[in-house]
Amino acid sequence: MRLQPPLPDSQRPRLCVGLLSGTSADAVEAALCEVTGTGGGARLRLLSHVSAPFPPELVVRMLGPQDARSLSQLDFELAEHFARAALQAIERAGVALSDVSAIGSHGQTMAHLPPGTSAFPSTLQIGEPSVIAERTGLPVVSDFRTRDVAAGGHGAPLVPYFDWVAFRNPEAPRALQNIGGIANVSVVSARLDDTLAFDTGPGNMVMDGLARRVTQGKLACDLDGSLSRQGQVIPALLAELLTDAFLAQAPPKSTGRERYGDVMVERLWARYADRPHDLMATALEFTVESTARAYETWVLPRTPGLEAMYASGGGTRNPRLMERLEERLAPLPVRRLDTLGFPEGAKEAALFALLAAEFLVGTPANVPSATGAKRRVVLGKLTP
Repeated sequence: MRLQPPLPDSQRPRLCVGLLSGTSADAVEAALCEVTGTGGGARLRLLSHVSAPFPPELVVRMLGPQDARSLSQLDFELAEHFARAALQAIERAGVALSDVSAIGSHGQTMAHLPPGTSAFPSTLQIGEPSVIAERTGLPVVSDFRTRDVAAGGHGAPLVPYFDWVAFRNPEAPRALQNIGGIANVSVVSARLDDTLAFDTGPGNMVMDGLARRVTQGKLACDLDGSLSRQGQVIPALLAELLTDAFLAQAPPKSTGRERYGDVMVERLWARYADRPHDLMATALEFTVESTARAYETWVLPRTPGLEAMYASGGGTRNPRLMERLEERLAPLPVRRLDTLGFPEGAKEAALFALLAAEFLVGTPANVPSATGAKRRVVLGKLTP
């Protein structure tokens, strides 16, 4: 009998856990995935997904001001939550710990200063990988953004690589729209080099901050659109918000809490605290209109024949937001990512499982057309 040669590492299935806490900083998302192949031939299968909410007092501390001491403590404290979520995902899948190749941990972004915003572009994610490695006994790949920044890119968005691997349609381009704290789009087609991706502007971040103030902390978001539905858009304020310079900036571009976080929320609240529900309605429309204008300015002119927008992220659970996006972007179909057969809540965590798997075989996974990097690079650092 002729023996088959062993499969190269890139063709062997790698079981990897992906971890992240998004810009809303409300939970750890963990996804265990099986990745086979690499690059354009990669195939990903979701085995389990866990969403583990942070204690409310921890969320308050994460979103508050930091000094070196508090940041150092959060770095290690958050890692304990990340490690537990990883173990829960592995247990839920019924997989032996020894069969898992690695954990890919994005961590929690605490600062993101892309090119054009600082003399020294930088990005900082916390959730100490050494703690995760100690608690789980598994190697951890982390710091996925920094190498792209070092190569001249924004270090964001990273999700276009996942969108291209998992959701591209060779017959027509697709727009994958994430509505997390920040909103971002990936337009993917047959070739990775043709990918267009960028942050479109605010997602839920402004609405979340205002919801906490409107309800005195009882709600952390515009739950089911219940707050924004009670108000009317303030036209002059919406027009003012839409003059924000980031929205007019051409891709590649990325943004974060520094622009659409507490500084903006406090400024709006100081001016319109006596009209809380009108303020909520205006914040929702700011997300809708900034997203729609990004499509009209940058996406639709460059991608004739766009099949549809497939939305994911926390914003898809706000029916008022989705209604308005459908109305504003018509006749472009607006669908949920689930219609492609992948649960939208697991998408971002699955991204970091894929990036960890690609790190293990040395495959570059940034997308220079999206981040602005000078070249393709392998993303991540290993804590064995």
